Amino acid sequence: MNLAIVGGGPAGLRAAEVAAAEGVSVTLYDAKPSLGRKFLVAGYGGLNLTRAESPDRMATRYVGPEMPEDIWPSLITDFDAAATRAWAASLGVETFAASSGRVYPMGLKSAHLLRAWLSHLRAQGIVFRTRHRWTGMTFSDGSRHPQGIRLDFAVGPEGRPVSVETQAVIFALGGGSWAKTGSDGEWTRRFASMEIGLSPLEPANCGWEIPWSDTVLKEAEGLPLKNLRARAGTTETVGELVVTRYGLEGSVLYALGPVLRELHRANGTAEVELDFKPDFTVEQLVAKLGTLGKATVDLLPEARNRWRLGPAAAAILASRGPYATPLALANETKHCRLFLTGPRPLDEAISSAGGIRWSELNRTLMLRRFPGMFVAGEMIDWEAPTGGYLLQGCLATGTRAGRRAVEWLRSCAQA
Repeated sequence: MNLAIVGGGPAGLRAAEVAAAEGVSVTLYDAKPSLGRKFLVAGYGGLNLTRAESPDRMATRYVGPEMPEDIWPSLITDFDAAATRAWAASLGVETFAASSGRVYPMGLKSAHLLRAWLSHLRAQGIVFRTRHRWTGMTFSDGSRHPQGIRLDFAVGPEGRPVSVETQAVIFALGGGSWAKTGSDGEWTRRFASMEIGLSPLEPANCGWEIPWSDTVLKEAEGLPLKNLRARAGTTETVGELVVTRYGLEGSVLYALGPVLRELHRANGTAEVELDFKPDFTVEQLVAKLGTLGKATVDLLPEARNRWRLGPAAAAILASRGPYATPLALANETKHCRLFLTGPRPLDEAISSAGGIRWSELNRTLMLRRFPGMFVAGEMIDWEAPTGGYLLQGCLATGTRAGRRAVEWLRSCAQA
C-alpha cells in the first residue's frame, strides 16, 4: 500500500508519521527546498505547541461555517494537548506549561523539535521529495477510481513536469498566509476546477486598520494597550493590543476576528469597543478623580496618574477629547468605540479562514466525491485563535487523515 502526502507543514508531517507507523509506504512532496518552514517561522518568538486545557474546552476554540457540531470534540479526542506533549517527549523534547496555559518546548524554539521530528520520519522510511510543486491530478482510468490517482508536479527551479501514481493522497497545503513559507493558497484554483466547494481564504489572527491621527502615532506607535476588555457585537474578550502605524494588532483582535469580519462585510467597517480599565466601574473611576472637573483643570493628565492609564491609552483618549467632566472621561475610558476600516492583507496574517467546506468532507476528512483523496490542516474551513490552538488543530487533523487513509487503503486491498 502506498500513500502520497502533498505538503510538508505540521499537518502533512503528522499524517505521514501516523501512516508510516501503520506500515504504509509514504512519500511526502513539498514545493519548497526544505520542510516545516511555517513551523519554523511560528517558533521565532517561542513555539506555542498547544494549550493545557481539557479536550472539551479546547474543542470550543474552533469555529467555521457549516462545521459539524461534534467534529472538533472528536478530532481533539483523537489527538489532544496531552498527546501533543507526549509526542514531543517521544522525540526527546520536553515541554512546560506557562501560567497562561500555553505549552512550549524547553528552550522555546522550534528548530530543535523540527530536526528531531524529521530525523524520526526518515527513520520510519518516509521518502521526502522537495522542490515538487503540485500542479494537478487525474485518475488513471479517467474516472474517480479509488486505486489509481496520478499526481502532477513541476520539479526544480526549471519546473520540469513529473507525474507519479499513488493509491491514496492526503493534501496538507496550508491556507493563504505567509506565502514565503509555501502557504500561498494556490491550491484553491485547482480544487475549484474540480468543482470542490470552497469558502474564500480570508485573513484570520491579523491586525486591523484604523486611520490614526498624527498625534496618536507620534505618542503611541509601537506601545502596548494592556489589560483590556474588548467587545465586538455580542462577543467579549480580554487581552492586549499594540498600536501600529496602520492600526491595531494583538490577541484581542485575533479572538474577535470572526465577528469583526462579519461586521465588516455587512457595514464596510467593524466597530470594536475597548474598556481601558476593566477592573473599575465608571463610578469608581469618577470617585478616584475626587473634586476635579472645573474648566481650568485638564482632566486627562490627572486621570492618567490616578487611574494609571498607559501612554497608548492616554494618547487615544486625548485624540477623542476634550472632556468637560470626570464622568464624560470615565465613560469614554470604559466605552471607547473605534471603527476598524479593514483587516491587514492575507499574507500578513498569522493564519487564514476559509478553505474546503465541511459539506465536501466525511468524518474521515476524505472528500465525499473523490475516494482516496483526504485533506488536513488549514486547507479546511476552520479557524482558531493563537495560543496553541492553531498547531494543535493541524496535528489533530493530520492524525485523523493519516489514520483514516490507512484504513481506507486496507479496505480497498481487501475488496
